[in-house]
Amino acid sequence: MALFDKIRGEFIDIVEWLDDSRDTIVWRFPRYENEIKMGARLVVRESQVAVFVNEGQIADAFTPGTYTLETQNLPILSTLKGWKYGFHSPFKAEVYFVSTRQFTDFKWGTQNPVMVRDPEFGPVRLRAFGAYSVQVIDARLLIQELAGTDPQFRTEEVEGYLRQMVVGRLAGALGTANVPVLDMAANQHAMGQQLAEVLSADLAKVGLTVPNFSFENISLPPEVEQALDKRTSMGIVGDLNAYTKFQAANALENAGGAGEGMGLGLGIAAGQQMAAALSQPSGQVPPPLPPQEQWFLGVGGERRGPFDRQALAAGGLTPDALVWKAGMAQWTAARDVPELAALLNSTPPPLPPA
Repeated sequence: MALFDKIRGEFIDIVEWLDDSRDTIVWRFPRYENEIKMGARLVVRESQVAVFVNEGQIADAFTPGTYTLETQNLPILSTLKGWKYGFHSPFKAEVYFVSTRQFTDFKWGTQNPVMVRDPEFGPVRLRAFGAYSVQVIDARLLIQELAGTDPQFRTEEVEGYLRQMVVGRLAGALGTANVPVLDMAANQHAMGQQLAEVLSADLAKVGLTVPNFSFENISLPPEVEQALDKRTSMGIVGDLNAYTKFQAANALENAGGAGEGMGLGLGIAAGQQMAAALSQPSGQVPPPLPPQEQWFLGVGGERRGPFDRQALAAGGLTPDALVWKAGMAQWTAARDVPELAALLNSTPPPLPPA
């Protein structure tokens, strides 16, 4: 380095930050071994805050404007440096520029579905994704809690922390929103405002706020969406008679030649039968059939059955045969069971001996 450049580089006369990036939140002025000249000019542009740090302690902060650095406008730094009676020599201090504009390139999404209780469908799993913006509201807190001594603190360094905050609060927000699943699309803006307020309250302790929070999509599991599609289709069908006529018209259009009339007639008849069956009141459904009796026979010491009553004759029923069914105390001769009298009378007598 030339001698003139070395002498010129010993003191810093202008402290400023021209931000040429879109993702830098905090930028440390590259002082290196140079000293800031007392009386130097500090330029803080709109959407910036300049924070002076002395040996790890945060001192004075400057909002947008142009300042001449003197002990009068550096009261905290003067106290830390021990400038009780003023000081005019160059000094060393770290200067951090903090961007206070909105950073709008943050995305969020549910890696795992969120379980909510819907008043109509019961427990439902939801997935959602969207975007949000972040803004610095307290430069000192941000440097203390998140940025630290990082010379260039970018959005990517805080994105993971913010995403965890969002997902952690999302389940509670959806669960307490008291909005049915089918109405969530119409209430996404209000739900986003509610989440922005909750997240801003949480992030205030690190000097951040969430001005905007938006839902881009809220989705149900595929099987639930398919069930809703079927339900919607039934709603569109509406009047069953109109649906029958529509089906008959399709049959007529698809039929051809001599079979047109037959196809139309069959289509209308089938549709009318289906309409009549579906329109039948539920109170006219026939009752279940009565249970069938099960009889057992005892013939020559052998148990046969079970038979229904009409099949007893084919099973070898005779007046002397023993019979039993559920409800009888013991085996009884068929002639002594009144229920079997009609069967015994129709049974032919034994053949005469040859």
